[in-house]
Amino acid sequence: EKCSNVWFLLSLALALCKPLPNSIGLNEDFLRQYYNLVNDHLVRKKRSEPSFISKVKEMQMFFGLNSTGVLDSETLQVMQSPRCGVPDVEEYSHIQGTRWNKNVLTYRIGRYTRDLRSSIVDSLIESAFNVWARASGLTFVRTHSHNADIMVEFVTYAHGDFYPFDGPRGTLAHAFGPGIGTGGDTHFDDDERWTAGGAGYNLFVVAAHEFGHALGLRHSRNPESLMYPTYKAFHSTNLLSREDVANIKALYSKVNRNWILKPLLQRLMQDKCAPDMTFDAVATLGDATFFFRDKYVHIYKMNKCICIHQILFERGSVVRGKPRSLSFFGFPAWVQDVDATVHVVKTGRTLFFMNDIYWSYNENRKVMDFGYPRSISDDFPGVNTTINAAFYKRSEYIAQFYKFDYTHKSIVGVETANAWLGC
Repeated sequence: EKCSNVWFLLSLALALCKPLPNSIGLNEDFLRQYYNLVNDHLVRKKRSEPSFISKVKEMQMFFGLNSTGVLDSETLQVMQSPRCGVPDVEEYSHIQGTRWNKNVLTYRIGRYTRDLRSSIVDSLIESAFNVWARASGLTFVRTHSHNADIMVEFVTYAHGDFYPFDGPRGTLAHAFGPGIGTGGDTHFDDDERWTAGGAGYNLFVVAAHEFGHALGLRHSRNPESLMYPTYKAFHSTNLLSREDVANIKALYSKVNRNWILKPLLQRLMQDKCAPDMTFDAVATLGDATFFFRDKYVHIYKMNKCICIHQILFERGSVVRGKPRSLSFFGFPAWVQDVDATVHVVKTGRTLFFMNDIYWSYNENRKVMDFGYPRSISDDFPGVNTTINAAFYKRSEYIAQFYKFDYTHKSIVGVETANAWLGC
């Protein structure tokens, strides 16, 4: 009897010490699929591998978790959450900025789900397209042609695109970005329970998310965004966040090619003092400051705005070298763009701002400073908003209408953007 008790206790101890299934293989699969973890069979044996830890940190940073590189309960919970199958650091899906070169797109519904009547699926899919139609000005037309721009299908496991589904929960759906062939195609895992309400997975919400990818949008780090990777049933009447609307408008903004330059310049001169005037970027060169907006630049020199020029990069502009990926400068792969940059002469650093965080790049050593990204509000007290343009001038640091003393780390004034243009 004593031996049997010892055996029972030993078995219990072994059971308690046995790693959870999610800490054995599923987390590596998650990081491979969504964060491009190298497919190395040794990774499962070496949890201290720098590549594995860095990918865990990257994933934690994307979801706003503590970036420790440790698979804590909060991290594992996110990994287990039902979500979109498009990677957060896109590989197969699309490149941000790609778009359809037409304003009328066709779609076809192929195989239907077993969970809903076909008429209900038709209605939900149409409604999901209308979400983006209202924000972008695009028109979506249903067709029965096999040459439709966007093919919509309900499938299971391996279905011919090299990105198989995984059964219930896990990956709910995926979509390919704009392009020929599979471009725009959107697939839903029919092993999920698709519904038109709150139970199961709401087809309207998931479809609207996936069609965002089909139009060229990537995943967002903002939990309020429809393009956030993990599933949640939206209760707001506005499915799209401000960020979603801004991104789709930027991708499909209408360009009226019949504008005459002179009247447009006159309009810009009249509008420069509008109270809601903003700029896309600001830069300094010598004693001149350049304020960029759309395809135009206001040049401020010798304490006055001297002219407005149309930016014609497509004509005769010469840029030395070739464009580089942001990862070349030490950014994690999920960073695809930044909101603003500024070079601080005093420190020899270039600061990169994105949402509520920023990075510091050492121009002398050509490396990103250790310990970044950091919170903007922590290091720039009083700046509690997104920075969309910044430049360094004399002893003042100016960012999104805030005049910030970089030496004393304090705001010394708040001005409108067009105050620099004599308004």
